[in-house]
Amino acid sequence: MGEQREASASAAAVAHSSNMQRVKVYRLRDGGKWDDQGTGHVAVDYIEGSKEPGLTVLDEEDNETLLVHNITSEDIYRKQEETIISWRDPEAATELALSFQEAAGCSYIWDNICDIQRNLQFSNLGGLEVCPRPASEHLEASRVLHSHG
Repeated sequence: MGEQREASASAAAVAHSSNMQRVKVYRLRDGGKWDDQGTGHVAVDYIEGSKEPGLTVLDEEDNETLLVHNITSEDIYRKQEETIISWRDPEAATELALSFQEAAGCSYIWDNICDIQRNLQFSNLGGLEVCPRPASEHLEASRVLHSHG
């Protein structure tokens, strides 16, 4: 019994230390049924040849790409139960879902997606100017006036 507990504790440690999590990829068909697209390992990273963060799933048997998905601030991801993340992929015009083998792996990827979306929203806000910024010479003049006032 102690060995089993140790094995599951070390499996959880591996799930947290590795950014590759074991998942099944599902795509929603027109008839409303989920189609199994294969089993592989998902990672959240910059997509190859791009500066965009995304999800990549590589087939566990032959390392073929099962899924590449750009994470954007507009995408709405849903976490269902403890082991499923789903979303509508605008490029594929369909619902996609990742079913995780481990709840810890699902939480790890979910947290990464949330962090990326937060950072994307923050950087988008940073690009908006609410009011014109004063020129630096005006700031200097203002500082001089206040210090002599």
